[in-house]
Amino acid sequence: MTLNLTQIDQFISLLKERINNQDKIVLLRGDLASGKTTLVQHFVNSLNIKDKVTSPTFSIQSIYGENIYHYDVYNKTLQEFIALGLLEEFEKSGIHFVEWGDEKLENLLLEYGFDVIVVNIEKKEESREYKIGS
Repeated sequence: MTLNLTQIDQFISLLKERINNQDKIVLLRGDLASGKTTLVQHFVNSLNIKDKVTSPTFSIQSIYGENIYHYDVYNKTLQEFIALGLLEEFEKSGIHFVEWGDEKLENLLLEYGFDVIVVNIEKKEESREYKIGS
């Protein structure tokens, strides 16, 4: 689905259907400035949560409302991610958005029985293409 920023709410609706009010881990994949954080901002806003959503690049994790978790693992290896105790964070009830969640992390999460959704974001000139994978 290719959308401009004013149409992102259409994709958010589709994503909410996939999440279906259940605990999920959403891995966000895309180049720098592709809109991963923007997607989380729109998702949080769609839930009428008034928290300011920013990229957790330096803090690694941000929490919005009571159960929306947002991680940025851009410069982290899988071993560093585990050593920081972030794998245990996924056991908390809610929706977990992980920017830069790669295939290694996806496979590990699936091995542990977590419900994972992959969102690929491709930056176009004036729009973004969003694809929901596994």
